[in-house]
Parts: sequence; structure tokens; C-alpha cells
Amino acid sequence: MFGKPRQVLEIAGIVLLTLTGSVPVWAGSSNSLLDISADGKLLACSNRDSGTVTIVDPQTFTKLREIPVGHKPEGVTFLGQTHQLAVAIYADDQVVFVDADKGEVLGRCDVFDEPYAVVSTRDGSRVWVTLEYPGQLVEIDTSSRKIVRTVNAGSFPRGLALSADERTALVTEYYTATVRFLELSSGKEIAAIPASATDNLARQIAVHPTRPKAYVPHQRSKITAAHGEGSIFPYISVIDLPTAASPPDEKGKRKRIPMDSFIGNLVTASPWEVAISPNGQQAVVVFGATDDLFVMEVLDDNYRELTPIQHMNIGHNPRAVKYSTDGKWFWLYNALDFEVVAYDAKTLSRAGLVRVTENPLSDEILRGKRLFYSALMPMASRRWIACSSCHPDSDPDGRTWQNPEGLRNTPPLVGLSWTHPQHWSADRDETQDFEHTIRGLLMQGRGLIAGPVAESLGPPNKGRSRDLDALAAYTNSHTVPLSPHAKSGLSDAAKRGREIFLSKETACATCHHGPYFCDSNPASKPTLHDVGTGRSDPSEKMPLKYDTPTLLGVYRSAPYLHDGSAKTLRDLLTTSNAGDKHGKTSPLNSAQIDDLIEFLKALPYEDPQPAAEAAGLKKVAR
Repeated sequence: MFGKPRQVLEIAGIVLLTLTGSVPVWAGSSNSLLDISADGKLLACSNRDSGTVTIVDPQTFTKLREIPVGHKPEGVTFLGQTHQLAVAIYADDQVVFVDADKGEVLGRCDVFDEPYAVVSTRDGSRVWVTLEYPGQLVEIDTSSRKIVRTVNAGSFPRGLALSADERTALVTEYYTATVRFLELSSGKEIAAIPASATDNLARQIAVHPTRPKAYVPHQRSKITAAHGEGSIFPYISVIDLPTAASPPDEKGKRKRIPMDSFIGNLVTASPWEVAISPNGQQAVVVFGATDDLFVMEVLDDNYRELTPIQHMNIGHNPRAVKYSTDGKWFWLYNALDFEVVAYDAKTLSRAGLVRVTENPLSDEILRGKRLFYSALMPMASRRWIACSSCHPDSDPDGRTWQNPEGLRNTPPLVGLSWTHPQHWSADRDETQDFEHTIRGLLMQGRGLIAGPVAESLGPPNKGRSRDLDALAAYTNSHTVPLSPHAKSGLSDAAKRGREIFLSKETACATCHHGPYFCDSNPASKPTLHDVGTGRSDPSEKMPLKYDTPTLLGVYRSAPYLHDGSAKTLRDLLTTSNAGDKHGKTSPLNSAQIDDLIEFLKALPYEDPQPAAEAAGLKKVAR
């Protein structure tokens, strides 16, 4: 009944199968914020804001237990056929192992930094984990809970899937949406399927159970457009995986399916995760900024690939979707409603709802976070763009945009409450001034203030809208994580670099001083500097002086300078510092530059807030 059996070929160390019959080709594990045990009896959900993992009975739609695991858990996976779990704890740099039946933490494995996706081998003996920084894939033995191997995995990897034979890993780069094929036995990269230069924010990859296809939800950021209907677009890329007829040393084909025109002119934003049904005939994708999902038929035509079945409105900020093991249900996670919801995969009717955690945020912060992640009115009229489209989870998007005022590199939001004013040109002295962005060409929203808006740097907009104040409170709430390069204190090289940084000869600390390594503070008048970069941008409309950015977290926030012209820290100190405009670095030799870079990478090596408070510095109230 299955036709001819598949022939097995081995090419570049991968077992590849011909495309006749129905034996799975690439049906391995895929990363998600949700997972269901192999026997279908338990569902696990990681709760980023609560720092917990919740265990649900998917048959009775009841919450069984909630387990504290650490700060900002992301990916979760059951270990083989067991009820044990591995959870990637993004902010604690750990993979935590949990007994889902007992609700106990079994152990922890320290990793270098930012574990995001985690998937288990079929026998549960190993888990593979992507480390977003510094760009690695690590193999962990689940019995000893220790790292066995570390493999280079490109730049900022997030999404992860294993092939059915568990000999190959598919990894997506977060900021480029490139898909890399890694041979696990050797750790070598077999192939890379690049995306368009505009593609980014690829958090996840899902593989088809029987066909050589993978599906990557991601965003397209057209940086030359500064308006909502031309800058941000939602996509699913369908990747043709290597087969006997198309070996991995040939570039795979990639089809980009625009989700904003998938069902008529219905615009969606922030595709977060996609799931493929066990029979391979249906798919679901959730959109974190428009609070909806598409149910799709998966076509076996190598052309259209996906066709719509139904659009559904759901809860706030959906971030995950997962099919049950029998394919009868799919579960989705509404992250800012703190609930998981089950839908019948055939009738698409809602079957059950479970609140997985209580709101751990204040009411004001929750309201502000919902607004920050929303591409709906009153935040945006065209549904393409939310604040989170460029600043997801307080991170930058790795892009330099052509804004109306000129080129502007997207900065991270960490430490924002201590480093006002805002924008590279310091043209906004309060976060509430972003009402101008909401109402402007970029988002084209109705806005959060009733009536006219005070000009930036003019009378305060603070206190004029409860919602706007809530948005500001959330935006200003992000603290600065400690650098992974200083977990054991400053290295000898970093100590030498600190002396160079603080020296009168380089004068780096003239502008980058204090606990936040900048000369900006909400209580002081903006201090702007001409560092020579404004003259290279013919589109610049503002005065050619710029606010000093904090150096905290600079190790992972490239590119640098307002125009993104410095691609690396070395560029920042050498080729992008003509005339020694930001630190007198030209007299430094190569070894001294190396030491200075090591110091910059180590920032922050201690929590800056106590020192800021002790120094009498002030942060914004909200």
C-alpha cells in the first residue's frame, strides 16, 4: 500500500532517502515553547515572564503543576519517551532538567550564554541546544547533565530541528533567517541556505513528517522604507531539504510565502511559530503582533506549498503552536494571556483552555507590554508593525534603518530608564514622546492620547494617557544582563583593556563614564557629540551631533554607531574611528586593541544599578 520502498543513500555523512513511499525523511524534533510527551499524556509550556514551566493534562484540560525553573525560560522538550523535560533558561545561561510527574528540578547544566531552542533525541539520551550568543550548538548528555560537545552554528542561532536519523541539525539564524545544516558526527557545516538580505527574526523551524521540507516563520524588514505599509512584512519560508536527487552540497531552494497577502488583503505581523500536523496535511502559524493564526493545507506540489483553510482571532501575543501526537488537536500559547488553548484540528472549534500561570507582572506593565507587542489599533492602523517588530523582548533587530531623519541603527532597550534622552539625536526626552511614532508614518495608529500631542522636548506627554504611561513603564523596565565574558571576573586581557579605556591618552571614559558608561542621564541636559559619522550620510537631516550610547551589552549589539557603519568592535576602534573622534585609538597597537575589545566585551561585569543609585543618579519614574 506504500508503493516502492525508499532507497537509502549516504551523501556527506547524511542518510538521505528517495521520495517514493511514506517513510519519514526529515521528521525529527523541532523547537517550540510547547511540547507534548511521546505518550500524549502531558503538555509542557514555558512561561517567560513567570520563570516557570507548567505541566498540563491535555486530555482533561487541567493544570497539574507549575515548576519554577529560572529567569526567562524559552524552549522546552520532553526527553525521549519519558516524562522528564529539558528547558532552556535564556537569562540564567542554563539548561534545566525537570521531572514533570513530580514537579521537581532534577539538575542544571551551565552553558555559555543565551540558550534558546532545545530538542531531544528520540531515545532521550541527548539534548541539543542553540546558544544565541556566541552562536553555538551544544550537545548535553541527559544522564550526567554535562556538555559533551560544542559546535559552531553561525550568527545568533535560535531555531533548531533534528533530522529523523538524528545525524543532522537544521539551525536558523535569528537576524538573517539563514538555515544551516550541521553534520552532528563531525560538527561540520554541510550546507547553508541563505535568505533574502531583508529577512530576519527567525525564531523557529519545523520539519515536514514525510517530505523533505522545512518551514521557517520570520519577518522581512525592508530598511529603506520608513512607513508601515512598506517596511515590515510577515513570511514563511519553505526550504527544500537535501535528498538523493538534490544532495546537500547543492544550494537548497527556498520559497518565501508572504503571509500579509495569504488570505486576501488580511495583514498579519510577527509570525512566531509554525507547526505541521503528524500526517503532514495541515499547518498552523501564529502571529504574535496581530493576535491571530492561519490554519493551512500543506500541498504536495513544490510550487504553492501552502493554501489557506481558515483565519482565526485568538488571544494576546501568541508565541507557540503544537499538534497533539495523534493530530486531533493543536495547542497554542497566548503568552500575554498566560494560557494555552486547544483546538479541534478538524472542526477548528475551541476544545479547552488552561491558565498556565498567574500574571507575574503589575497590571500597568502587562498593559504596556500588550501595547508594545500589538500591531492593532490604537497602536497601528495597517497591522504590519508593532514596537516589538524592531525591539523584540528589548533586543535590537540588527538593522540600520533609513529613517526620515537619516540612517538610524536600532539600539537595545536595556538600561533605558537610566540613559535618557532617547534616539541617537536625543530628540525625545521621555518615552511617552513615542506617541509621535505611533501616530506617524511608520505605525499610522490612532495613538494613546486624546487630543493633540506635545512636541518632543516640549511639555511632558507623561500623565496624559494611562495607556501611554503603561507603554512607557514597560519600555523602561528592561535591566541589563551581565556579560558572559566576565562570569569569572575580568580576564587579564580585559584588565589591561580597562586601563587603556580609563587612560587620559585614549579618553574613552570622557564620554563613556559612570555605571552605565555614557554621559546621558534623565536628570541632566543632553550632551551631544560630533564623532564624524554624520557627514558620510547624505540623507542626514538632523544636526551632526549624537547622544552617547551605553556600552553595556555592547558585546552582542552589533552593528555600531548611529549609521551602523561599524560592523565589529574592531571596526569601531579602527577603521570607523577616523580622526580619533570617539576615543584616541590610532596610537594603539594591535595587541592593545585586542585588550580594549576584551574589556568592552566584558561590560557589564557587575550590576550597574546599585552603583548608579549610590552615585545619586536618577532614572525615569516610569
